[in-house]
Amino acid sequence: MTDAENPVIPAGTASRGKEFSRATDAALVLAGGEVFWGRGAGAVGKAVGEVCFNTSITGYQEILTDPSYAGQIITFTFPHIGNVGTNAEDLETTTPAVRGCVLRTDITQPANWRASGQRGGHLDGWLKSMNLVAVTGVDTRRLTRLIRDSGAPTGVIVHAPGKDGAIDVDALRAEAKAWPGLEGMDLARDVTCRQTYAWDETEWALADGFGKLENPKFHVVAVDYGAKRNILRCLASAGCRVTVVPAHATADDILGHSPDGVFLSNGPGDPAATGEYAVPAIKGVLEAGLPVFGICLGHQILALSLGARTKKMHQGHRGANHPVKHIDTGRVEITSHNHGFVVLGDSLPQGVTASHISLFDQTLEGIVVEGRPIFSVQYHPEASPGPHDSHYLFEEFYKLIEKNAKKN
Repeated sequence: MTDAENPVIPAGTASRGKEFSRATDAALVLAGGEVFWGRGAGAVGKAVGEVCFNTSITGYQEILTDPSYAGQIITFTFPHIGNVGTNAEDLETTTPAVRGCVLRTDITQPANWRASGQRGGHLDGWLKSMNLVAVTGVDTRRLTRLIRDSGAPTGVIVHAPGKDGAIDVDALRAEAKAWPGLEGMDLARDVTCRQTYAWDETEWALADGFGKLENPKFHVVAVDYGAKRNILRCLASAGCRVTVVPAHATADDILGHSPDGVFLSNGPGDPAATGEYAVPAIKGVLEAGLPVFGICLGHQILALSLGARTKKMHQGHRGANHPVKHIDTGRVEITSHNHGFVVLGDSLPQGVTASHISLFDQTLEGIVVEGRPIFSVQYHPEASPGPHDSHYLFEEFYKLIEKNAKKN
């Protein structure tokens, strides 16, 4: 084959139509035909999933370990990913569910005193240890515009070092096309805990690290649809002893622990699919009259249980700079987001009202049940890297539990 027949396209470019072998070891191949070539990092191999983008400039380790990213390949719009390394504390789960990540620049040596672990906390070593594939050197601005304009596509991320020309674009494109997408997928079953456990670790502090809850006043049962650890820490820091139960727990399972309140966690996938078994359980919890607080997928499951509907979004909300308006107070909070499905505001039944809306696209970001201690938000008030504007919601939940306990 001549050079004219086998052109080398620089890393970070995308192309349509006929593809040729490249002098490269990594690529992101989209179902629509686009190919983004780059340099491989992390584990060797391939993975298929929905390609999304996240605009956060901090917290990449928490993002990569957030169970809500199950089935997804994350494009980081911020170029300096890996600059502060990794450590054993900034984890939202022990086993990441994300499929891989796409980066603009090569991963540099960590420059932070907290970096520790694989290769001194180098992100590349951490990705290898977690069996996560990464592609660097990609034009992430172009990829982000594609996602913004066309919606989140299906793609295959591949890292094949030492095998020049071995990346079979046609086969990878076919694999991407064959993947069914997140609609209809119940991924909470894949990331939930396998058995009930207790949680008493509190939030991290600079001088002391993580703390331990002492003398809790109330007991909360948290339903784990893919719970982030920092949510559990926030509940404990608010003064609640936490019992975590699997996603498939029934109302009897939940109420059998005699909770003072029930929390519905974040998680991945299609809420309607998870709702097949989660909604009957939560309806039973609602009948018990307990305070209920939901975040992310938990917000969507609560809304479905109350009679609302959900839908897949065009590109979703993922980042740490999303302005959300509290409707009653008019206060604007900068919030952290990670969701590709949304509750339809016009589907809320009588007695359930919108509490928060997105100032980006006016989508529903929170609900309250009139006259009852039940509320939820779509965004993430617990976000460990910040922002912390909405952290007060955990205190609000505690106050509702306290008020409800006095009534009874």
